[in-house]
Amino acid sequence: MFLDKLFMTRKYYHHSDSRHHPHGHHEDTRAEPAAKKSGTREIKVVRRVLDVNEKMADANRRYFAGKGVFVINVMSSPGSGKTTTLQKTLTHLMPDIKSAVIVGDICTTHDAERLAVSGAPVVQVNTDEFGGDCHLAAHVIEKAAGGLALDDIDLLIVENVGNLVCPAEFDIGEDARVVVLSVTEGEDKPVKYPQMFRACEVALLNKVDLLPYLDYDKQKAIEYIHQVHPHMPIFEISAKTGEGFEPWLEWLRNKVRQKVKGK
Repeated sequence: MFLDKLFMTRKYYHHSDSRHHPHGHHEDTRAEPAAKKSGTREIKVVRRVLDVNEKMADANRRYFAGKGVFVINVMSSPGSGKTTTLQKTLTHLMPDIKSAVIVGDICTTHDAERLAVSGAPVVQVNTDEFGGDCHLAAHVIEKAAGGLALDDIDLLIVENVGNLVCPAEFDIGEDARVVVLSVTEGEDKPVKYPQMFRACEVALLNKVDLLPYLDYDKQKAIEYIHQVHPHMPIFEISAKTGEGFEPWLEWLRNKVRQKVKGK
């Protein structure tokens, strides 16, 4: 409770109708009729989870548009430096751009505590109590956003659960998706997990300060990203040193200005 008050962190638990969800592309989630052997009736045994999510995402998008809030969904694998990148981003943007954060994790409030030091209001979503979901869905974002005074916010950052698969499949009503890929993960992640890189508008290639010490082909990683998503903007950054941050920050500032200019 002390940390909740100190860091302005509110904690929500993700509750869904089921502990598990189907993965894969949208069209693969269609409920298929299963014939009942004892009669002529058919029973649909799987509901279209992503269809339900998309309806809620559309409602979120309208809500955020009405508030004039630009929303980014930041995704990555665990250990990419996503939270450190967001810490550095908030340090540069605030207070000129009024920001808030929704953080998704299976357990703990560690990342929320780190981000709240910036002064931004933070809402923590933990999924462990209800199956440990590997993503944030639109109805969870709707609930979490209710804990924020969005009339006073220009930028809402969603730090999704660390995973390169599930989060890419769930629209949450964001304006843009950002993927963070670190040079310690290997060059081939974009072709191993192509849906994530197709779904995102921007890639941040993080930890470039470590390149002199690694056997890592940066150009090959960039080629793989563009193989999956041609012409995708890639910002080479170091969240630790701040190297390369200005182009990323300018991209983000421009997006926020475009969204909030009529606010």
